Amino acid sequence: MPNLPAWRRFLDAEFGTPKPGCYRARPEDFIVDEQLDFMPEDHGEHLWLRLEKRHQTTLDVVKSVSRLCGVTPRDIGYSGMKDRVAVTRQWLSVHLPGREAPSDLGASLAALGVTVLEQARHPRKLKRGVHRTNHFTLRVSGEALQGGRFVDRWESLCRQGIPNYFGPQRFGREGRNLQRAQVLLAKGWRKRDDRQGMLLSTARSFLFNELLSERLGDGTWRQPVAGDTVMLEGTQSVFTVDTVDERLLERAVELDIHPTGVLWGVGEHAALQVAPYEMQLMERHPTLCKGLVDSGVKRAHRALRARLISPQLTWEPEAVLLSFGLPRGSFATAVISELIHHPDFD
Repeated sequence: MPNLPAWRRFLDAEFGTPKPGCYRARPEDFIVDEQLDFMPEDHGEHLWLRLEKRHQTTLDVVKSVSRLCGVTPRDIGYSGMKDRVAVTRQWLSVHLPGREAPSDLGASLAALGVTVLEQARHPRKLKRGVHRTNHFTLRVSGEALQGGRFVDRWESLCRQGIPNYFGPQRFGREGRNLQRAQVLLAKGWRKRDDRQGMLLSTARSFLFNELLSERLGDGTWRQPVAGDTVMLEGTQSVFTVDTVDERLLERAVELDIHPTGVLWGVGEHAALQVAPYEMQLMERHPTLCKGLVDSGVKRAHRALRARLISPQLTWEPEAVLLSFGLPRGSFATAVISELIHHPDFD
């Protein structure tokens, strides 16, 4: 079985290993607010609910809403999966053609620890991945805050961006999701064994993190090399780089473009200087790579770096409050891992 990829901190070379810290002592220390760039239209067959949950996963809430509204989980739409040990706010949609939600829905959800913040009708189901960003408010405490290095590290992240790792929660407790993915892909992926595609996503996330660690090791994670597919900041638009000129490097320094890594699947492999990274993945993890291709999932790209959006730091008596946005799919744990030493990132 593959081991989880080691987290690499790029800031250690400049500032040394960070001291121990704590970042999620209680759910209120980790607040996530999903940001859409549109609002429901106040009419249509789908009831959209903006919910706040605590100590529950998104799928936990989907099951509760489906039961209370008398629909199947497939009638519930959501854009992103949110953490359990956190206070999170996100939209869900419920397909209720020609009828209203139960009058006591809000009270019933409140009894389960879920608050309805807003609701409105909309013609369409909420689809996965339509939100633009997530806004995080995190409380960090511990020895890591002593001295000036914590602020130095934070300001460096604000200037340079973060390694865009998939967080440890993607792989399950003690990497069990990755172990399940390895077994399933070895025998041949079938949708009935992985209804939500979670294990496919786990395998692709693992391979991406492996590639990112390699590029962190040789210093190319934030500057494009020949053959790279690069992504424009704030979009999913990509283009391939055959040659790297001075202007392209300037745009990378300005956080206008980011090199990407492969999300493994069916499609042509990279060329030029990028090819060896992908060849190493195939050599080290043939079962995962072949199984993903055999599953039919399409090859895609993910930025190796993410920019912090509107970052702020506020000191409290015994902690620090960090506020920032990240593009959808980026993990706040990738920020925390550069600031403190914590067992989650060993």
